[in-house]
Amino acid sequence: MEINRSGQPIAKTSLKGLIIGATGVVFGDIGTSPIYAFKEALNATGLAQPDEPHIYGILSLMFWSLLLVVSIKYVMIVMKADNKGEGGSLALLSLVSNLLPSQRAQLVLSFVGIFAAALFFGDSMITPAISVLSAIEGLEIVTPVFSEFIEPITIAIVILLFAAQSKGTRFMGFLFGPIICIWFLVLGITGLSNIIQYPVILTAIDPRYAIHYFFLDHWRAFIVLGSVFLVVTGAEALYSDIGHFGRKPINYAWFGIAMPGLLLNYFGQGALIVTHPSVIAHPFFLSVPNWALIPLILLSTCATIIASQAVITGAFSVARQAVQLGVLPRLRIIHTSHSESGQIYIPFINWLLMIFVCLLVLSFKSSSNLASAYGIAVTGTMLTTTILIAVVILKLWRWKKIFAFPIIAVMLVLDVAFLGANATKLLHGGWFPLVMAIVVFIFLTTWKKGRALMAKKLEADVLPVDIFHQSLSERIKRVPGTAVFLTGRTGGVPHSLLHNLKHNKVLHERNLFVTVTVDDVAHVPPAKRVKVENLVNGFYRVIIRYGFMDDIDVPLALNNRDIFVPAIADQDTSYFLSRETILPGVSPGMSIWREALFSWMSRNAANAMEFFNLPTNRVVELGTQIEI
Repeated sequence: MEINRSGQPIAKTSLKGLIIGATGVVFGDIGTSPIYAFKEALNATGLAQPDEPHIYGILSLMFWSLLLVVSIKYVMIVMKADNKGEGGSLALLSLVSNLLPSQRAQLVLSFVGIFAAALFFGDSMITPAISVLSAIEGLEIVTPVFSEFIEPITIAIVILLFAAQSKGTRFMGFLFGPIICIWFLVLGITGLSNIIQYPVILTAIDPRYAIHYFFLDHWRAFIVLGSVFLVVTGAEALYSDIGHFGRKPINYAWFGIAMPGLLLNYFGQGALIVTHPSVIAHPFFLSVPNWALIPLILLSTCATIIASQAVITGAFSVARQAVQLGVLPRLRIIHTSHSESGQIYIPFINWLLMIFVCLLVLSFKSSSNLASAYGIAVTGTMLTTTILIAVVILKLWRWKKIFAFPIIAVMLVLDVAFLGANATKLLHGGWFPLVMAIVVFIFLTTWKKGRALMAKKLEADVLPVDIFHQSLSERIKRVPGTAVFLTGRTGGVPHSLLHNLKHNKVLHERNLFVTVTVDDVAHVPPAKRVKVENLVNGFYRVIIRYGFMDDIDVPLALNNRDIFVPAIADQDTSYFLSRETILPGVSPGMSIWREALFSWMSRNAANAMEFFNLPTNRVVELGTQIEI
């Protein structure tokens, strides 16, 4: 029987259930692209009525983009590079961080992975805005009266969506799969009904149409490529969510449900425009009869909400990974499920995203305008993924170079082409996700650098255990119970113990120097989590290891009868924390403004008591000032 991360037995979910769940959560984002992708690609041509060579060329580009980027790159290659079953840019970074011999190369690779995470946050702001807005715009087709209410309705839905996050995604998760399965079924049926009217449209699969299109439109075709990229936005979710469902269910869901529905719908829209050119303004919504328009709008709204939910949940997961890996300050993390540790809610990230999503809707006003801002962040993330996976292919998997180099080259050419095409949107809104990513990157690297400087400063002042023990006076009173001193170092005496001894002049019978470390793996088995070293005279050094996807619970880890005899009892245990106040100094380290930023981030970090899951009535905090 399988066990969960806490060592408790869990029931297996059937493959069919996992496939349905993966369809809902993983493919919600990429599944809503037909609402706006083909329309935006046609608009990018600059023609009031694109002719068949343009339509066929764009369809061919869409088909080969889905095949090469999603099916081959992500499904067949990237998803094989899971880190103990977990995916995402930070998981991939931790997998490859030690594969390069040069420290400089490792540092560069680290910055690449961190920037990928920063780009994801920029993407997570735009996805809810463009998804929900594009669905609500369908109301304009019903009657122009709704035109004035598109933005207010979108804002209302966005606020309700983010307000519901604190309730957890368990109930909504049960609805995700069936609704998105119905969505892909509708996509396929509507697309197929139009293809039947003009089956010759399927010849656009021929890659010569895509190649000919570049000879036809030259530079304009390159600009259109930026809109064609909208068909693969959301592909990163396949890798990021591998830990929730596994590789096999995601593969089956893609090839059996998502990809057929998407391709049928795109080719169906192309057939409809060739036979009925007047539908070019809204080819997706006008691909159904009038009686089905309102139901399609309602279903589209549900699908876009689900797509938004998926990227919000992804933002929570990436934020937790960043905290665990030490590139983000401690955040208040609320678990919304007793059985699934992956279902979390981070209030700060939630409300910050909501504010920016609402501002995007109010600023850009339409999905067409937002489409100009969409793509930069996603293409940047995909390019960084290719760089990291190239290291895996060459250093970890050790593929033969005759196979590895052509595959890596094709992935790089695709990513660079899409990035260059989306860069043409930079002055038309593409600057927003890039600026946001740069800001987040500065925050992440400042925290990482600041923590390293602070650790170095504390290490210089460390008091060795043997010297401390020799200096202990017999007059120091020993009191009953256990004292747990949380420290970031694995050597020396914690500052919190020295402060406690200085002020209270007592020692407990049993003193634990506890260091919590987060390894570059997704999970650490409970049996291998705690390591204890008996120092001397009632002093112990305890190392508690976690993976970056594990839930940190210090009391639970220490409450093990196989480790301590007698066992540690909560009512007899006190936890001592050292709260450092950071003072910007003149010593070389970081720029003054970055030191001030690090100090501000440190002051606003979540309480260590909550982060380590310590009992509120058994914690003592002792302050100290550190100049970096």
